Amino acid sequence: MLGYDNETRRLTKIIETGAGASASTKDVIEMELLKWKDGEKRRRMIDGSRYYTGKQDILDKRRTTIDANGHKTTLEGIPNSIVVDNQYKKMVDQKVNYLFGKPVTFECDNDALHDALMSIFNMRFNRTLRLLAKDCYNCGIGWLFLYINERGELSFKLLPPQEVLPFWKDEEHTELDLAVRLYEMEVYEGRKKSIVECVEVYGPDGIDYYTLESGKLVEDVTKEHAPYLTYTDAQGQQTGYNWLRIPLTPFKYNVEELPLLVHVKSIQDAINTILSNFEDNMLQDQYNSIYVLVNYDGENLAQFRHNVNAYGAVKVRSVNGIQGDVKTLSVQVDSSNYTVILEELKKAMIENAMGYDAKDDRLGGNANQMNIQSMYSDIDLDANTIETEFQASFEDILWFVKNYISLSGGGDYTDERVKVVFNRDMLMNEREIMQTLLSAGLTLSQETLINQVPWITDAKAELERVNAEDSAAGGADYGFDA
Repeated sequence: MLGYDNETRRLTKIIETGAGASASTKDVIEMELLKWKDGEKRRRMIDGSRYYTGKQDILDKRRTTIDANGHKTTLEGIPNSIVVDNQYKKMVDQKVNYLFGKPVTFECDNDALHDALMSIFNMRFNRTLRLLAKDCYNCGIGWLFLYINERGELSFKLLPPQEVLPFWKDEEHTELDLAVRLYEMEVYEGRKKSIVECVEVYGPDGIDYYTLESGKLVEDVTKEHAPYLTYTDAQGQQTGYNWLRIPLTPFKYNVEELPLLVHVKSIQDAINTILSNFEDNMLQDQYNSIYVLVNYDGENLAQFRHNVNAYGAVKVRSVNGIQGDVKTLSVQVDSSNYTVILEELKKAMIENAMGYDAKDDRLGGNANQMNIQSMYSDIDLDANTIETEFQASFEDILWFVKNYISLSGGGDYTDERVKVVFNRDMLMNEREIMQTLLSAGLTLSQETLINQVPWITDAKAELERVNAEDSAAGGADYGFDA
C-alpha cells in the first residue's frame, strides 16, 4: 500500500498488494449486489438516465377500450400519436450550464501549486466535470475514479452511477469501505455472441475481478488482482502499490442522493400525454363527427366507414315507408384547453425542478438586477446544495492530487490550503452593478476586472502581458508581480 507519511513527509510503501476479498466479504457482496441490482434506488438511476435521452414512459402508449367481456383491449386502426417534449432534459442542461458552464478555478497562495493544479484540472477535466454533474442530476450521485495512465499522468474516469454499489463506512456516506461495479460485456465464443455480467470490487488493496453467474460471484480467471498503482524499475520488475484511500470519489446532488426526476417525473409524463392526446384528436378527423344512421344500406359500421373514406358517399334505403338518412353530431376539439394546461404544466416543471424561465416577463423592458436575481432565486438555491456536496468531494480529490504531485517530485503541498471556486453562469445587468459599485466608492483591482472578461481565461497571464506592454511603452505599471 502506498501512503503519505506526515512524519517523514514522503510517500511510503506500507504493504505489498495482497489477495482478493475474503470468503465472508464475498458472500456479503454477493447478497447485497443481488438485492441492489433490482432495487428501487438503482431503478431511479436508470429512469433518470433514460428520461434524459428521451426514452420516456409515453413510448409505451396504447389506445385502449373495454370489450364486451369487461377486459381492456388495444384499439387498432386509429391514431396513436407519441410525442416526447423533453422538458426534463432542458432542466438538467440548464442546471449543469448554470453551475458548471464555466471552468472551476482554484485559489491558493503558492503559485507553483496553482500551476500544477491547472495542468491537472485542465479543460479536459472541466468537460469530465460537466458530465459528472449530469450524472448527479440524473442519478442522484456520480462517481469519479482516479488512476495513473500509461504516460504516468493522473487521470479521471467516470463510472456510470447505475453500475456502482458503494459499501459505506459511516451513516453519512462520506467514506468507502469498498465499492462494487456491475456492468455487462459482450463476448464472442466462436460466432456466438453472449452477454457476461462483469463485477469489479474496489477495495483498500486494489481491484478484484469476478463474473456474476446464476446469482453467484465467480472469480474471473482471465484477470488477476490489480493494484491501483504499478511501478516498473530499470530492470523491468513491476511492483504494485495502493493509495491509503480507495481512489473512487462520490459526487452527490444532495444529501439524500435523490435524482432530479423524482420531483418532476409525473409532470413530464403529463406534458407528453397532453401533447400526444392532442395530436390524436387532430389526426382523428373522421372521428370528430358522430354519424347517426337511419336504414343504412350496408352490412356493418366497418363497411360504412370504408365507403365514407373511399367514396365520400353511402347508400341508404326506405324501410316500411321510413326514408333512410345520415346525420352527424359534430365533436369539436378546443385547442385552447390544451394550451392552458400545457402552460401550467411547464410552469410546474420549472418550479419543481428549481430552474428558471428564460422567457420570463421580468427580462422585458425592466431587466434590472433585482428582477434578474429574483428569476434566478430557485436555481441559485439548488446550486448551493450541489456546490456544498462538490466542495466536500473536491477535498478528497485534492488529497490524491497533492500526493500525486509529491510522488512526481513536484514538492510537498500537503498543508497548503486550496479553495475551489465554481463560477456561475448568471445573466447580469453589468452596467447597473458597476454604477452601484462606483457610487459606493469601491475601487476594483485590474485582476478582478479582467476576470470578468468572458474571453480571458487566465487573468494573471493577461496582466503580465499588460504590464509588459506598458513597461515597453513607458506607461504605468499595475503593480502585478509576475
